Amino acid sequence: MTAIHLADVRAALALSDFDVGAARRQMAPQPRPLHRVESRPGQARQAAVLVLLYPHQTQLSFVLIQRTQHDRDVHSGQISLPGGSQDAGETPVQTALREAHEELGVNGGVQILGQLDPLYIPPSDFEVHPVVGYTSVRPHWIPAESEVVDVIECPLKWLLDDAHKVVEDWELRGFQLRVPWYNVDGHQVWGATAIILSELEQRLRHVFG
Repeated sequence: MTAIHLADVRAALALSDFDVGAARRQMAPQPRPLHRVESRPGQARQAAVLVLLYPHQTQLSFVLIQRTQHDRDVHSGQISLPGGSQDAGETPVQTALREAHEELGVNGGVQILGQLDPLYIPPSDFEVHPVVGYTSVRPHWIPAESEVVDVIECPLKWLLDDAHKVVEDWELRGFQLRVPWYNVDGHQVWGATAIILSELEQRLRHVFG
């Protein structure tokens, strides 16, 4: 498989004529709304996540975390990108960097490459802003014990390898869903995280033609 370089990522993020919805539907559970319904009262809460790229074993990689299990959180225990709720006065970039520091000990040196489109998450009523960053040195992970069970490193090129994709029928909260997911060393990466990564994947595929 062709190696992915930082210039490829920059080109992927800079695409102007790109169908985000089609890219995201590739890894979205079906049926699943990708936008907030107008009849839902109030405003969606704001959050941000960081797709942190860095060199690892001679190739670009990114980091995922397995969250701790909490009964109060519908996303607890899942595999996700580092991130969380936006504090008052913060930009999405500030939120993503703060959460990466709090959850993984990432401390400075992150160059912001750009952002992917915001994604609405129906179960928690969050609008998530994915930020893409790069650090030239693989970080020394310091996972927060109260929030992170495991740190998972994934080569970026795996997103372009269909051997790492699975599609299954699941029953979730009483609903039957067709669920695509990325298999990252046996970890099921699905839902919002898979949808965000699918946009990045399809952007890269567009660059490589």
